[in-house]
Amino acid sequence: MAQTYTTRLVNAPHSLEHRIYIEQNGGVVSPFHDIPLFADRNNGILNMVVEVPRWTNAKMEISKEEAFNPIKQDIKRGKLRYVRNCFPHHGYIWNYGAFPQTWEDPQQTHAETKAHGDNDPLDVCEIGEQLGYVGQVKQVKVLGIMALLDEGETDWKVIVVDVNDPLASKLNDIEDVERHLPGLIRATNEWFRIYKIPDGKPENTFAFSGEAKNKKYATEIIHECHEAWRRLAVTGESPAKTNTYDLSILNTTVENSLGLTSVDDPVYTTLPRATRDPPRPIDPSISKWFFISSAQV
Repeated sequence: MAQTYTTRLVNAPHSLEHRIYIEQNGGVVSPFHDIPLFADRNNGILNMVVEVPRWTNAKMEISKEEAFNPIKQDIKRGKLRYVRNCFPHHGYIWNYGAFPQTWEDPQQTHAETKAHGDNDPLDVCEIGEQLGYVGQVKQVKVLGIMALLDEGETDWKVIVVDVNDPLASKLNDIEDVERHLPGLIRATNEWFRIYKIPDGKPENTFAFSGEAKNKKYATEIIHECHEAWRRLAVTGESPAKTNTYDLSILNTTVENSLGLTSVDDPVYTTLPRATRDPPRPIDPSISKWFFISSAQV
């Protein structure tokens, strides 16, 4: 079921140039396009790519624009982006990442959220006990979903658990999360609501009054976003380049796709080699705690 993926680290972590490429059998693959969404479709097991391990602050994300979509740290106004610590939370409170082969189409407005997609792969919060690492490919089961409305865009957050987690057999739908991990859904709602406030942004809001929808609803959204990805990367019905974005659909494995690329192509053979440079120091201010008046303890 689980295929083996490794990471290729290029340039120093916590630098503008740092990239994490995903490899399979020593060759780079795209975490956006090459890694299958389904690890075991019959048993409802999906692959997720970890972008941000729990308790860390660096906002790492799949680069949609660069060839073969390495993971890099988000940049705002020329500076590396870190999520602030909003008391009582420290960094991200789950292993945070994305589903491969999914896309939230910015030209589609969701009937219930009344907002268009955010032009990203589908976001995933993995709530198991093990700390992930950047670029890890986990096999997970879907439990539920929340609909964040982030600056006017629909930004789904799928709640999942690693299939190897000790609690995985007891977690089968969203109500099981509250039963076995009481307070986590409420904390997740609060985290997304307030995490941009220290940067001068307003509170985020949620569709469905912040309710976490169940596994069935989540599965429907995942399939919608998988189909949107297919229109983008395989058939070309949705353009990869518009006036507002330019997405790389290059891949090495998706048969009959527009971006299918030979491993002999110069765009592939000139990908950077691993460097394993030591991390750059992080500004100590990133460890500061912010006390938000609307946050609940």
